[in-house]
Order: sequence, then C-alpha cells, then structure tokens
Amino acid sequence: MPLFEIETDSHIFITWAKDEPAAREVLREAYPTDQIARITKRPRDSWVISKAALGATGRSLAICSIARECLSKSSGDKLQAIRLYMSETGSDLEKARRIIESNMVMGW
Repeated sequence: MPLFEIETDSHIFITWAKDEPAAREVLREAYPTDQIARITKRPRDSWVISKAALGATGRSLAICSIARECLSKSSGDKLQAIRLYMSETGSDLEKARRIIESNMVMGW
C-alpha cells in the first residue's frame, strides 16, 4: 500500500492508503477542517527524517524526546509546541519549527 504525504494549512500528515482519494478521506476523518495544500505519493513505503536536516548531528540532547514532550504539553498545538521547544532548548524559530513538524509526523 502506498504512503502519502499530505500537507494542510495546519499539519503534515503521513498515511498509507490504496490511492489518493482514500488518502484524502483518511485526512478528512482525522482533521475535517484542514485544507489540503499539497498531496504527494511517496516513492517508497517508508518515511525517513534526516537528523542532519534537523541540525541534530553530534548533539547529546535527545531532541526528538524534547519535541514530543513539547507536543504533549501543548496538546498537539504546533505553534505552542514550537514556542515551548524554543524556550526549552534555545533554538531559533526555523530550527524549532522543523523539529516540531518532523516529530508531528512520527505521531508524537
């Protein structure tokens, strides 16, 4: 079954579905008010996030654990999670956004 990446006005959603209409339906069930900005059928059935792209190489901090904790504290509110992450780690806005969004697709 193919893997689809769906970007909305509020989320980056990753799901398996038999085709694009089925992927759109899964998104509608989970986030009925989100507007789809982009949908992409991934070339493989796996999703990989580069730690280097997140700026996480050679660091001892468990950035994914921190990001998931921030998402949990914010009840999944992306903007609040980004603010919390910036406060807890001293990261700039762009780095915090990338890390929080990447962890959102992992199902925090």
